Amino acid sequence: MIRSDATFDGTFAFAPHFTGAPGFQMHYVDEGPRGGEVVLCLHGEPTWGYLFRHLVPVLGRTHRVVVPDHMGFGKSETPQHRSYWLQDHIDNLERFVVALDLRDITLVMHDFGGPVGMGLAARHPDRIRRVISTNGPTPFGQADLVDRITVNARTSPWFQWIAKAEADGTLEPVLGQLGFNILSTLKLNGFQNNALITDAWLAAYSAPFANPADCLGAIGWAKGFATGAHRFETPDASAERAIRQKPALAIWGDADRTLRAEHFLPLFSALFPHAPIERLAGVGHYCLEDAPDDVTTLISAFIQRT
Repeated sequence: MIRSDATFDGTFAFAPHFTGAPGFQMHYVDEGPRGGEVVLCLHGEPTWGYLFRHLVPVLGRTHRVVVPDHMGFGKSETPQHRSYWLQDHIDNLERFVVALDLRDITLVMHDFGGPVGMGLAARHPDRIRRVISTNGPTPFGQADLVDRITVNARTSPWFQWIAKAEADGTLEPVLGQLGFNILSTLKLNGFQNNALITDAWLAAYSAPFANPADCLGAIGWAKGFATGAHRFETPDASAERAIRQKPALAIWGDADRTLRAEHFLPLFSALFPHAPIERLAGVGHYCLEDAPDDVTTLISAFIQRT
């Protein structure tokens, strides 16, 4: 866990907030005016709220921007007795949102933040105002969901490595040293913008994983796919009808090697057939790192017009 006051040379100078509502100390950023719409930013593997550092100050001028770190990531606690499957993260997020009574939520989801956020939407569709995917899957009971995940896993270097490493017993030892191999993990997933790499940037992404005990979140997310432990939330008919009517936007870096556009954008379009899709050429899996200005502009404009 990172020190609560760590700013990484001022690149993440947001006041830290904590809640014990999910059963552990969950860190979150909470910027912007209270009382209005909320933008809830959900990170994935192996990142944390730092991923949204460019988006927060821009949207925070007009919206309350809330950025939690999932259990085992960022400045949040990594409890040693908990499991780290998708359904656990959905439970945690639900408790967090209910405790803060967040409403009129615009979901901004990256990577596994997608299934976590869509799990929240399935349980609380009345709290959701908009859905924005930034290289984040939008599973919501689509009939071909499992088939698409399976086909993607056959060609994704990350998922290929997960399967091999779980089979030969190296998954936990390798990801248990994530503080040392964070850059190679990010590159395997499709991080493209090498100009961003500074000592502060590397420290920000490696600091949450200082020792194997700190890596349970990252290990759990990978191991859950390898072992089939993750459970996607399936909406009931009323939740599906409600979410289908929400304004939605997909922003997808086309150079994503982990979650390929041809496999996951059809899931988005099946749920939101008339929603805009912005595909960014040369941008990888971490689109908020590879093209932060473009992504921020697209999100801001979409929120303003909807």
